[in-house]
Amino acid sequence: MSERIRIAILGYGNLGRGVELAIRQNPDMELKAFFTRRDPSALKTLTPEVPVYNVSKAVEMKDEIDVLILCGGSATDLPVQSPEYAKYFNIVDSFDTHAKIPEHFAAVDKVAGESGKTALISAGWDPGLFSLQRLLGNCVLPDGHDYTFWGKGVSQGHSDAIRRIDGVAGAKQYTVPVADALERVRSGENPELTTREKHTRECFVVAEPDADKARIEEEIKTMPNYFADYDTTVNFISAEELEREHGGMPHGGFVIRTGVTGEKGETKQMMEYALKLESNPEFTSSVLVCCARAVYKMNAAGMTGCKTIFDVPPAFYSPKSGEELRKNLL
Repeated sequence: MSERIRIAILGYGNLGRGVELAIRQNPDMELKAFFTRRDPSALKTLTPEVPVYNVSKAVEMKDEIDVLILCGGSATDLPVQSPEYAKYFNIVDSFDTHAKIPEHFAAVDKVAGESGKTALISAGWDPGLFSLQRLLGNCVLPDGHDYTFWGKGVSQGHSDAIRRIDGVAGAKQYTVPVADALERVRSGENPELTTREKHTRECFVVAEPDADKARIEEEIKTMPNYFADYDTTVNFISAEELEREHGGMPHGGFVIRTGVTGEKGETKQMMEYALKLESNPEFTSSVLVCCARAVYKMNAAGMTGCKTIFDVPPAFYSPKSGEELRKNLL
């Protein structure tokens, strides 16, 4: 094993740039390469001393890279890329289409298991950190209810899904929790809430000239796994307004587990985990980077195949020794 963990980034959008920055905060890691589907000479990174290659060169460098972090979108990129690159690399991805995680896991697990590689999928904060909090909540309070609220904030995956619609030049999508539903949960009411009752979705879309806006709006509102189950508002705006009013990437949310304990179940208990993020992609990237460390350690320990955040020994996320963790954090 190398002295520092050698990381490569595939894809250089908001997420790839965030991974690039996060690696700088982790002295036990080294950024070795960028891979892109674009012309490498046209890609201007924040770390110009690190070489940029066309993605076709990636496999040739498999022995020089400990972990490949895939920074593509969940709609069309990762379902293809993750199984393909798990043949040659230990990988981390941020696949976030919850309904399709089981089939994505199966596809990646088959390849990674056969190749002796370790692949951690669906890393990030939801799925990811929020998933872990839901697991802990269910274990600690088995007689209870789960509630997850996202936002208000920009969803990268949903924004990306809109941008892939024919005729869309740009888009941002905000997930907005319904305030009344959140208050009912925190008050201990334990309401049964439908997907539509918990969140709304607000879309700000730049249409290409002469694009059929009615068709675009219909495609957004009926898109399965993304918008079909929500009250969705679509606003068509100019590219200038999109940049001026919606240039940031804030997000956040809450995971709440309510439950009861005691002889007669009369004692109310509540666990709440919250995130407030000024930059969704930078935070998600930070999760991917600590997961890359965990993947490196799991592979060294012979833990191959596909994994999720549930399968990682928590100490593997950290660069600190077990002794340091027990002294300072336990």
